[in-house]
Amino acid sequence: MSAKVKTETGEISIHTENIFPIIKKWLYSEKEIFLRELVSNAVDAINKLRNIDLIEGLKLSDEFAVDIKIDETKGTLSVSDNGLGMTADEVRKYINQVAFSSAEDFIEKFKSLEDKNEIIGHFGLGFYSTFMVASQVEIKTLSYQQDAEPADWSCNGTTSYKLTAGKRKTRGSEIILHLNDDEKEFLNKDRVREVLVKFCNFMPVTIRLDGEQINDSKPLWTQVAAELKEDDYREFYRKLYPMSGEPLFWIHLNIDFPFNLKGVLYFPRLNNEFDITKSHIKLFCNQVFVTDNCPELIPEFLTPLQGCLDAPDLPLNVSRSYLQNEPQVRKIREVISSRVAAKVVELAKLGTDDFAPIWKDIHTFVKYGMMREDKFFNKVKDHVIYRTTDAAKYTTLPDYLERAKDSHAGKIYYANDEGTQATYLKMFAAQGIEVLILDAMIDNHFIQFLESKGEETKFERVDSDITENLLEMDADSKVVDADNKTRGDRIEEIFKAGLEIKGLSIRIETLKDASVPGVILLNEQSRRFKEMMRNMGQGGDMGELDMFSEHTLMVNSACPVIDKLLELKAAGNDEKVGLLTEQIYDLAMLSHLALTKERMAAFLERSSKLLGLI
Repeated sequence: MSAKVKTETGEISIHTENIFPIIKKWLYSEKEIFLRELVSNAVDAINKLRNIDLIEGLKLSDEFAVDIKIDETKGTLSVSDNGLGMTADEVRKYINQVAFSSAEDFIEKFKSLEDKNEIIGHFGLGFYSTFMVASQVEIKTLSYQQDAEPADWSCNGTTSYKLTAGKRKTRGSEIILHLNDDEKEFLNKDRVREVLVKFCNFMPVTIRLDGEQINDSKPLWTQVAAELKEDDYREFYRKLYPMSGEPLFWIHLNIDFPFNLKGVLYFPRLNNEFDITKSHIKLFCNQVFVTDNCPELIPEFLTPLQGCLDAPDLPLNVSRSYLQNEPQVRKIREVISSRVAAKVVELAKLGTDDFAPIWKDIHTFVKYGMMREDKFFNKVKDHVIYRTTDAAKYTTLPDYLERAKDSHAGKIYYANDEGTQATYLKMFAAQGIEVLILDAMIDNHFIQFLESKGEETKFERVDSDITENLLEMDADSKVVDADNKTRGDRIEEIFKAGLEIKGLSIRIETLKDASVPGVILLNEQSRRFKEMMRNMGQGGDMGELDMFSEHTLMVNSACPVIDKLLELKAAGNDEKVGLLTEQIYDLAMLSHLALTKERMAAFLERSSKLLGLI
């Protein structure tokens, strides 16, 4: 039988009289944390009693719960539970001793902390965080132990306390906070509800505010995935992010080795208001909310992920510096990356009709992940899909190369701007040559990355060269070539004389598509290098033709316009020849860049003159 509780007064063993001003100074900016700490302690007391019940067979039948009550008249906020409770000796041990030697050591050690919440966890100051908002704190407690005596404890924010015999009749503890005058916001039910929903929404014990349950004690991540339906995941997502649309997909985590990790991660539909640079994951520790700013737990390329992670092995008051240096965090990132890769593969196996709509939202992050992590690359590389000019369908790279092996083996033709490159795409389409559409900002880098991974993989933009498939080759090619040699030379001389442009080369070809008079060709590697320099800000003031210091005008000798040009030249009409030559060049250049103000004025004037010739 425990000893009777006698009234006593004393000093809290902290070896300094400055503890409470220090707590207020260091923790004030996060003052709402006090409620999380009190509710967490109450839930912990209940969980410990549940474990004891399993071991000792106490046969407890009452419902476990944490109750928060507001008394505006008295200016108090109370948190009570029906958990373990405490004896007077336990109050002396756990409440009256704060484990550090001096305020000076405290300040010196933690003056550089970015995350002041870390202080709470270091010295067991969870309970004492109540003095951030309260002028006086009372504890009324009764231990679960047989014949235990109730005890009351109170402190007015100094190092003095009072411990007396109590009158509590039921097992558990009640913490009563007499709020400071400037902390009356915590007498507002809506404000308290807001804090409870933020920090305690998924705690594993019923939490009631003035008798009304406000939490979900069995969140989705604690349940068995095989027993859940798609609607369950969607409903939980709406609960987490009520203003968001439907998620694209989700991943249910339930890991117990080599570390404990549970959670549900969602990939959202992205819109212009979505901040892809910010972490959107809510971190929990044993269902207690810790933070919604934990980018260290998520691979950089997966920052759009939303949802919840519950990591019981991480401290409740985890700091950013802790996350940055904890080896377990690196393992968590690796697991998340691996699970996302597996999910991408799973979705890809559904077929392109189902996968393509999802791919539109996730392709940038998948490609970035492939460039950042070899393991991720190896898992998803054969499942990446690309939109093509073949009826706007999608294809994987292995499938594309298989189809191209007889016509342009090893070469992958692509376009990065369907509008400006329409002329080139038309020529390729006329010959049934499939072209990939790589028009995302990341694709420039992704192409070079893929080339570095495979020696036989070579990307060529549609304006980089003219494949033999586009050229006119018939049975009389030798005769045609012989006849055309003189004709080709004449065409070349006309364009060289009419276009005195630095870095310009003239090439004469006979294309199967006779509708195009001429196109600009750029060396693929040279163009990439110049674009890279420009993007890095090292290209100086890029003028109109700086990107085209070396370029080729490929003139299509099969086009009727070229026949007309030769007729005009033979008739000695050099003025019209000059107009037509410059027009063909400018039309070809329009597929690459907008003309300057001066060149556009000349282009329009020249167009009017040419129209007058019809």
